[in-house]
Amino acid sequence: MTRSIRVGYGEHITKLGHENKDLILLEADLADSTQSEPFQIAFPDRHFQIGIAEQNMVGMAAGLSQEGKLPVVNSFAAFIAMRACEQVRTDVAYPNLNVKFVVSHAGVSAGSAGPTHHTYEDIGIMRSIPNMSVFVPGDVREMRQVIDAAIDLKGPAYVRISAIDIPDTYSKEDRFEIGKATLLNDGDDLTIITTGTMMFEASQVVKNLQEKDISARLLQMASIKPIDRDSIIKAANETKKIFSIEEHNVIGGLGSAVAEVLAEENIGKLTRIGFNDVFCTTGGDPAFLLDHAGLSSEKLTKQILSEFV
Repeated sequence: MTRSIRVGYGEHITKLGHENKDLILLEADLADSTQSEPFQIAFPDRHFQIGIAEQNMVGMAAGLSQEGKLPVVNSFAAFIAMRACEQVRTDVAYPNLNVKFVVSHAGVSAGSAGPTHHTYEDIGIMRSIPNMSVFVPGDVREMRQVIDAAIDLKGPAYVRISAIDIPDTYSKEDRFEIGKATLLNDGDDLTIITTGTMMFEASQVVKNLQEKDISARLLQMASIKPIDRDSIIKAANETKKIFSIEEHNVIGGLGSAVAEVLAEENIGKLTRIGFNDVFCTTGGDPAFLLDHAGLSSEKLTKQILSEFV
């Protein structure tokens, strides 16, 4: 069974709204797309529809934070990470304000909306901003835990959510922790490090590799910043090769974050798999676009086998 992370977010943030009267949602004319509508219905006096004015919205969130409120900013990833980047950096991150950015339609999950709405740069942009934490949950279960952790965290946080429906990959026992990877499968031959919904594709890759008698360790790195250096170092020392898989440019995202750790420690062999510094100009639904980019489980398995065997 697949579930919508966006719908799960709308339900969960509304639940948190009942628990925290200072929680305020700001929306830029996309309440249906980001699924902030349940919160709007439950708390009309704490949901502000700003219209297509993302830069102003971020400034308003900064002001609300300084008045002791807990603002959560909702929009598409492209519009927060790029259109409103200066305001995120200067109005929120520089004074280290307690504002949360929960963005949807990341990667190519906007599908046929095309490159203007696809977002393969945002992790690199956001993790380069001082004081900003960056989290990328992969399914509904992990998303709920990430949102809880981001809300409890003091300071700005960027939570990247896909617009696709995805099967549960996180088990009921798995637990997200800021700065820690989640070990979804242990293995000795190679390590796969994923983030976001690539967690599901990678879980299928692990099964495919098992059929070839290859034991793959699978780490879900929903916490991109801070990142789990210890798990990366352990994987480099205990397995022969690391593959990072992300719905993002290979420059600046998860793969770059992993490469930085390995380079600083002077260990490991890494292959970064993602969008190879190109725009996705082919039309189609997200599944087609991911396959076109080599990010389906079948094509990921083929690439990993070609480099490992």
